[in-house]
Amino acid sequence: GAARGQGAVMAAAPRWRERLFALYFLSHIPVTLLIDLQPLLPAGLRPRRLRELLEWYAASFRDPMMLQPPEWFKAFIYCEAFLQMPFFPIAAYAFLKGGCKWIRTPAIIYSTHVATTLFAILAHILFHDFSKSEHSGPQTQRERLILLSIYVPYLLIPLLILFTMLCNPHYNHVEKRKRK
Repeated sequence: GAARGQGAVMAAAPRWRERLFALYFLSHIPVTLLIDLQPLLPAGLRPRRLRELLEWYAASFRDPMMLQPPEWFKAFIYCEAFLQMPFFPIAAYAFLKGGCKWIRTPAIIYSTHVATTLFAILAHILFHDFSKSEHSGPQTQRERLILLSIYVPYLLIPLLILFTMLCNPHYNHVEKRKRK
């Protein structure tokens, strides 16, 4: 009885994770629209308050990439705008509703893509010489770790999504079709 009960729990959709994923995707929508996509727009098209918010963030956390993105980083922002942003409301819906097995493949693609971009961003934060940046970047190990702490959740949650989609029986179970 106990073993069967354990199996049923494992096979059920992991609700706490689905709620976390829904919150992640829902929160990502305003952050992306108001902050992350700003470097793609000419300064004249950005509302002053949003520009000031981005400038405050960049100065406070010493993140020059958001004010003057290198071309490779700008490419990631375009991916966020045209690949990820349309996915955010779909994923938020699926994880809020819960138990949506159809989200598995898109979530695997999303999480793999984002984890890959984050490895490049984190390596840049850890190893790049920011002393020549026009806008102040992290100079000390402490400042690098603080900036890293802003980006790390955007690696960890997609890795948890990937792990959940690949390893949780609820999402990993292959439906057996009856023969006619």
